Amino acid sequence: MKTDVEISAVIERELLSWPGVTVGQHRFGGREFRFGGREIGHVHGSTVADLPLPRAERDELVSSGKVSPHHHLPDSGWVSFYFHGAEDIPAVLALFRRNYERIRLKQTSQTKHENEH
Repeated sequence: MKTDVEISAVIERELLSWPGVTVGQHRFGGREFRFGGREIGHVHGSTVADLPLPRAERDELVSSGKVSPHHHLPDSGWVSFYFHGAEDIPAVLALFRRNYERIRLKQTSQTKHENEH
């Protein structure tokens, strides 16, 4: 089984392989990942990942048990994904990918709209 450091390193390495993703220190600790000027989520070591989601998507994922309401802001659109081991890496990467794709598609649509005018 991978150690905590290896789990977070695997996540960071994968996210940074996506075009346009950057990483920096999160204001409350951990590593924050951004795309197009927007945060797609952050990781606190290999304990928990916090991700912002549209409210309906957040509610659906919380109801399904795949994520928990955010550990400090439970009534927000944020969710917390707790790591139990390396087997959780694909699931958390899928959540980051959802945010990445949503922002990418929104930016593509905005750019197309701006170019039409």
